[in-house]
Amino acid sequence: VQMVESGGGLVQAGGSLKLSCLARGSILSDFSGNAMAWYRQAPGNQRELIAVISTSGSTNYVDSVKGRFTISRLNAKRSFYLNMDNLKPEDTAVYYCNRHDGNWSWGQGTQVTVSS
Repeated sequence: VQMVESGGGLVQAGGSLKLSCLARGSILSDFSGNAMAWYRQAPGNQRELIAVISTSGSTNYVDSVKGRFTISRLNAKRSFYLNMDNLKPEDTAVYYCNRHDGNWSWGQGTQVTVSS
């Protein structure tokens, strides 16, 4: 399975973006049976986990994005999403998606740049 991220771009602080992730090649039972997650990697930093959605739809977020980001999933489309509101310059990073255990092939990510 190959992860395909999209939706990044350049936005001013306070703006919004919606990222999409497609698990290309996955079958429905495999996709719906796994927790999915968004990660990000800023220059010079390690990749960090920022949002998780379980098979039942419950969500968890790292404190730095809590209240601003919302993760959701649409199993029928083998896809999940990250709505990002009130973006801050420190959110600038390459955003990646994968299973929570990271076991599918990583995509190229999508760049999010937030200007002040």
